[in-house]
Amino acid sequence: MAVNVKIKGFLPDTIYQPCFDRKFVYCHNLKYYFQKYHYFCPLVLKSKYMKFAIVLSGCGVYDGAEIQESVTAMLAVSRKGHSYQMFAPDIPQYHVVNHLTGGEMPEKRNVLIEAARIARGNIKDLITFEPSQYDVLLFVGGFGAAKNLSDFAIKGENYAVINQVAHAIKSMHEAGKPIGAMCVSPVLIAATIKGVELTLGSPCGASEAAEKYGAVHRVTTHSEVIVDRKNKVATTPCYMLDATIAQIADGAEHIVDELLKLI
Repeated sequence: MAVNVKIKGFLPDTIYQPCFDRKFVYCHNLKYYFQKYHYFCPLVLKSKYMKFAIVLSGCGVYDGAEIQESVTAMLAVSRKGHSYQMFAPDIPQYHVVNHLTGGEMPEKRNVLIEAARIARGNIKDLITFEPSQYDVLLFVGGFGAAKNLSDFAIKGENYAVINQVAHAIKSMHEAGKPIGAMCVSPVLIAATIKGVELTLGSPCGASEAAEKYGAVHRVTTHSEVIVDRKNKVATTPCYMLDATIAQIADGAEHIVDELLKLI
């Protein structure tokens, strides 16, 4: 007999097989079933794995992807039993910022090469992204979203997103698949999907620019997620607010939860 249950710490949406072999550890979370079957085999019979495409914009909050948001997004996906593939465009970085002093440095760097630091080398060029191979598309924040994936930080409300980003968003939207954005990256979706409902935390220059594109901005606080069910878009403010890393982790977990519900 197979029992379809959800156990904290186990893969969600997975069927496990009850058994009587005493070498397996007793689990109190399934009191009813264990009263009857006593033990529980950790053999996966059936599982639904979702594959996330997570897009980075470099490495480092001031000129690339926000590292804490990137890592907590990966962790949230992995802890829920799903997989991810990292992406970044193979393009020159807008500029390089000294993260110790905040000053600009006279260097040239590449967005994909820098993002590979966060991905431990396991990253693909965004130009190769195929929506048919992924269930969810997720953008993390950092100034790279506003400098490398778009020119929002330079042109303000007259900004545009780069072609690779626009293609990824449009192709997922047309396929009816969920798209998520953290921190400032919802501006990428606002410029690509007309009339989308999203959040950038409190009213700010980014929210005003998104509204100019026709987006509907919702004010949120830490770890809250705005879900546009019509467009299958979920957004959360993260470091658009003065947050702690614990709040960032909560926001990452919540947005992953909401994206999975949209599948």
